[in-house]
Amino acid sequence: MESRRKLTIKEGRHMIKAYLNPQFTADPPEGHGLRDALWVYREGKLVQFPSLLEALNIENSTAPVLSFTGAGGKTTLITRMAGEYLRRGTRVVVTTTTHMMAWDYPWFLLEPSAEKMERILADEGMVWLGLPAGDGKMQAPPRGFLQQVLKKGYPLLIEADGAKRFPVKAPASHEPVLLPETTHVINVCGLDSLGKPMEEVCFRPEIAAGLLHKQKTDPVTQEDIVDLALDSRAGKKHVMPQMSYHLVLNKADGAKEEAQALEICRLAEKRGFAQITVTAGGRQIQR
Repeated sequence: MESRRKLTIKEGRHMIKAYLNPQFTADPPEGHGLRDALWVYREGKLVQFPSLLEALNIENSTAPVLSFTGAGGKTTLITRMAGEYLRRGTRVVVTTTTHMMAWDYPWFLLEPSAEKMERILADEGMVWLGLPAGDGKMQAPPRGFLQQVLKKGYPLLIEADGAKRFPVKAPASHEPVLLPETTHVINVCGLDSLGKPMEEVCFRPEIAAGLLHKQKTDPVTQEDIVDLALDSRAGKKHVMPQMSYHLVLNKADGAKEEAQALEICRLAEKRGFAQITVTAGGRQIQR
């Protein structure tokens, strides 16, 4: 199974610039480029929210530790949230417990230096921490250094899983890698997986098929997404009772996908779970 096309350096820089732009808005005027929207499931409906921080109910949390797991789109969410913190004047730290892209920007720090971290935070308002991993990526910084970072009390955004950009993910035995200090787990799943064969859209389809008691050639359904999201061997794997768990459904880029997201929310609510955020982005939404 081949992985999805990697984000090019140019595309990655464009994404970061878009989300970190002080003028970025979730709903800019028509014809002004990137349009992103997000909704929260409330009382049977999707209610639009202006920011991820508000959608996830962490806008007033002083030092949350958020671990992003699941399918493709984690870096996009992290970048968007980092931009929201910047626009609020709150310093924020981004890192990984696995691997993530490392772009040539002044806010990336690829060595465990507390002094340099504070200097970058003072200059840039954020810092992205890791160690060089080759192929334009960075890997987790040393655990001891992460402990120093945690003691500083900054919001910490962690890419804690890998999916090679596939819209559905089932974890291997060593995944995800959650710090015990994690306060919130944000599990990501892509709506563009629906109706397509699992083996084409899922990272580790053999594991997902086993959990769902299906064949790898079976199409992904709304019920499958709910089952994976709520399974302690999949979306909720390693999530401890003290951690707040959220599901993010991304790529609701049209009316059809929005309706599919709403159906997933309602199915999950019937099983006692309703902490779901739906996002759209990257192109104009057609109504």
